[in-house]
Amino acid sequence: MNKRGGEGHPQKNGNAAQHCEASPDLSSPVIAAFKVFQMELDAKHDKYERLVKLSRDVTIESKRTIFLLHRVTSVPDAEAILNEADGKLSGVREKIGQIAEELRGEDIYQFHRAFTAGIQEYVEAASFQHYIRHRSLISLEEINARLVFMTGDEGCADTPSSEPHVITFQVMPADYLLGVADLTGELMRLCISSVGNGDIDTPFQLSQFLRQIHDGFSYIGNTGPYEVSKKLHTLRQSLGKVEDACYTLRVRGSEIPKHMLADVFSSRNTHMDPEEAVV
Repeated sequence: MNKRGGEGHPQKNGNAAQHCEASPDLSSPVIAAFKVFQMELDAKHDKYERLVKLSRDVTIESKRTIFLLHRVTSVPDAEAILNEADGKLSGVREKIGQIAEELRGEDIYQFHRAFTAGIQEYVEAASFQHYIRHRSLISLEEINARLVFMTGDEGCADTPSSEPHVITFQVMPADYLLGVADLTGELMRLCISSVGNGDIDTPFQLSQFLRQIHDGFSYIGNTGPYEVSKKLHTLRQSLGKVEDACYTLRVRGSEIPKHMLADVFSSRNTHMDPEEAVV
């Protein structure tokens, strides 16, 4: 019996080895379908990575534009700074045009997370420049009106290039709101630097403007995107700091030398009602 049992096991092991060594049928329709899925996923992942890189470039150039715009309080010719910022924003829009080209014919919501950070930063930079020049908030329609691009496929030497066509990029309302929420922090810094340079009118203008933005966000409440509710707390802090600066200017402005006002505002903490904090 042991001998028969010993003879049976090698036969089973041999069958298992044959099954393991059997190669898949490459002509199978199932294998062919999965190859198509593989190519589609690879193409999607490659496009996603390209969008992430473009968004990173948009973010970097937008931040540089914001840093440039903060110099308007310390130079005699603010228009030169604004014109230079125009050139930088034109370069940023070229990058956004490349994003629009990548998204042509695609479902934008599948790739939204890849480029949303860059678009928010662009909205912040564009709205910051618009406020410095016009003392008002740029609308979503005005931002989208500048994101219209002409493009065309280059042909080879024997065939002429195709007709140029128009590509538009539409900033989502959520990205616009998040960019405007970040704008309030830059306006708070503009207030402090303005006071440091002896400008005591700008803080009062900024206080009224930030209050209007805050009231607008209050209408959204918790019904908007989660990030909007999250940034509303930071917006309230920026508003509180600007209002605190205006209070100090009104009450103690004549007592404090102008070159020390900025240090006083930077060192003061804003007291907020804990119930207003956004969880």
